[in-house]
Amino acid sequence: MNDETPEFIDTNILLYAYDRSAGARHSRAAELVGELGAHRRAAVSTQVLQEFFVNATRKIAQPLVSETAIERLRVFSRWRVHIPDPEDVVAAAISSESNQLSFWDAMIIQSASALGCQTLWSEDLSDGQQFGQVTVRNPFG
Repeated sequence: MNDETPEFIDTNILLYAYDRSAGARHSRAAELVGELGAHRRAAVSTQVLQEFFVNATRKIAQPLVSETAIERLRVFSRWRVHIPDPEDVVAAAISSESNQLSFWDAMIIQSASALGCQTLWSEDLSDGQQFGQVTVRNPFG
């Protein structure tokens, strides 16, 4: 890994990168994921890896076959990956309540923060929204 600040990629962005039916969103997400991966700045959590596999093989318009999705997981696993511990879960629960977020969005923010990310790429939260050091960026906005 290099010394560049990592950037956290939410599940929805990874899914668009592999959902060819998503048009312009697919192109932009694939470009972003490719760039961050190539420059070794991509970061995810085990939550994102789990959500990617389930949704990529079942919920996108043209689901990936399991073998392809597993190969993608192997690639993503070479990025910076946050493995939440019980303290992260408690912190996310507190953040969920205080920031009026879903618990799962709060977990994503907690993971991004734990990895030292300043940017969280997601379309699930408002572009420009800040949570401590983490700023949400919507690549489609």
